[in-house]
Formats: sequence, C-alpha cells, structure tokens
Amino acid sequence: MGAWQPLPDDLPPEVRHFVEQLRQLKDRTGLSLVALGARTAYSKSSWQRYLNATQPPPRQAVMALCRVAGTGRDEAERFGVRWELAVQAWPKPAVMPTKAEHGAHGPREADGAPREYEEREEYEDDPTLPWWDAPPKEPEPSSSRLLVAAVVLAVVLVLTALIGALALG
Repeated sequence: MGAWQPLPDDLPPEVRHFVEQLRQLKDRTGLSLVALGARTAYSKSSWQRYLNATQPPPRQAVMALCRVAGTGRDEAERFGVRWELAVQAWPKPAVMPTKAEHGAHGPREADGAPREYEEREEYEDDPTLPWWDAPPKEPEPSSSRLLVAAVVLAVVLVLTALIGALALG
C-alpha cells in the first residue's frame, strides 16, 4: 500500500525491526490509515506516528492491528514480545527546557554557549496505555461530594414521590 518513509538511521535495532514488522502487518490488511483508524480505537495520525517510529504504540494498538489483520494467536503473541523489546529500547524524546526554566535567551551552559536538547528520563505518560486505561493522576475529592449529592437528591425524589402518592391517595 504505497511507499513508507524511511525510518530514522539512529533507531535501535529492536525498534526498527518492530516497526518494519508492524508496517508489513498493516500492509497485509490492505487498509488505508483512515480505514485502520476506523477499525481500531486509534486515529489516522496516531497510526502515522506509530508506523513512522516517532512514538511507541500502546500494546492495545498492536493487538488491535493483529485482530484487524486476522493474525493467529501465536503470531499475535510474537508481536507482543516484539512490542515489549521495542518499547524498552525506544529512544526517549528530546525536550527543550522552557524559557521560564532557563531565562529569556534559552538554556545556556556555564560558559554562555547555548545548551543542546535534554532527554527526559521517562515518558510523561505511559506509552503502553491508551488514555481511557491510564490510572488517574490523583483522586478528585469533588467526585465523592458529587456522589453524595446524587444520593441525597435520589432520596429526596423518592420521598417526594411517596408523599405525593399518599397525599393523592
């Protein structure tokens, strides 16, 4: 299905092998990225990032592609193993510190020279989880108050219905 753009030269071999295998699996489906997005829970732009090795796919995305491609259980398990190896070796994204962190002229070394990009030690979000499976960052106390208010409202509604039924006989 069309030519793929070349993968970056500096990709670790595990990542390169995994993405190449993922591309072959996607091609086997015969689907466009738009159609693949419609058949999975991941958008066309997400699949572009995964298949061009700019972002590691969540494991669920890989399994969804295996399902759409009609792979057998053994092949899907092999993709799961390749995914684990690739995610462990996946290069961490380089980030530039904000101006607030390093002054108006950007980050500088002690000698005044501009500093290069820094690497984050870990991804901000777990790349293996889609947003709906990610654990909440911190429990929200307002949700318990909302639940109490809903229960009180339900009790008041039931009492009102009972009093109305008794009064109207």
